[in-house]
Amino acid sequence: MTQIFLSIAAILGGLSVAAGAFASHALREKISERSLEIFETGARYQMYHALALLAVGLLLSRTTSPQFTLLASGWLFIIGIAIFSGSLYALSLTNIKILGAITPLGGAAFLAGWGALAIAAWGLKL
Repeated sequence: MTQIFLSIAAILGGLSVAAGAFASHALREKISERSLEIFETGARYQMYHALALLAVGLLLSRTTSPQFTLLASGWLFIIGIAIFSGSLYALSLTNIKILGAITPLGGAAFLAGWGALAIAAWGLKL
């Protein structure tokens, strides 16, 4: 799991940088200012949680027996990025308003991931 989380974190972090550059250079003249803000929020939260996933991977590399909560935290961050950031990207590019109703599910996954990480931290033996 360590290698998987570290690899996914690196890919998602890189894609976040690419999304931010895409927004700044390719989208600035093509979508509304509000849509651009929404897209950039998706990219920003993707980077925050790619870094969180990186931390989870590094913590996993230091443990001999990974805790369920630490593993759950990593998967919840990945799910959160897919749903939260993905729905914001889609919303900003398509202007399909119903996609905004999906975004809080990704936010809930982020919150659950942070909660799982907090619980895991208590049981870590570093």
